[in-house]
Amino acid sequence: MNFIAMDFETANSKRFSACSLSLAIVRQNKIVDEFYSLINPQTDFSWRNVQIHGIHEADVANAPTFPEVWKHIAQFYTPDKLVIAHNATFDNSVLKNTLQHYGIVAPAYQTLDTLRTSQRLFPQLPNHKLDTVAAALNIDLHHHHNALDDAQACADILINQAESFGRQQIEPFIKMYG
Repeated sequence: MNFIAMDFETANSKRFSACSLSLAIVRQNKIVDEFYSLINPQTDFSWRNVQIHGIHEADVANAPTFPEVWKHIAQFYTPDKLVIAHNATFDNSVLKNTLQHYGIVAPAYQTLDTLRTSQRLFPQLPNHKLDTVAAALNIDLHHHHNALDDAQACADILINQAESFGRQQIEPFIKMYG
């Protein structure tokens, strides 16, 4: 399978407050490239979010804003590309709301949620959080809530599922977004 796994971290509870983003680019079931960037969300940080991901306001003071990052990644969000995430409802809404916040037209792209595929394919797990699924599949998740590590783990989960269950089991989960 060819796809892009994405993961966002946010500065606060507002979905337009992206403070880091990572993409893992997969070609023929292998991660072939990665993109990671801190993002200056130009908004306040919540102590709760900082506690989760460890990114502080000072860490992003000199980071690019989202429109600057978008110039580098927009190419991955086209109708012919599959963009996945674990709990894609969150990540897709962060992208949509951040684009909207900056007045950038949101693109249409294919999406898939590995949370949903995991719920269907691994019903025996106690829960389907990213770290639980990764552990069950012996996927190394170094630092949960680090965007790069989470995107890599998400990519590895879908690779494992495609190899174990076949693409035909995965395809019904692909939806158009935007």
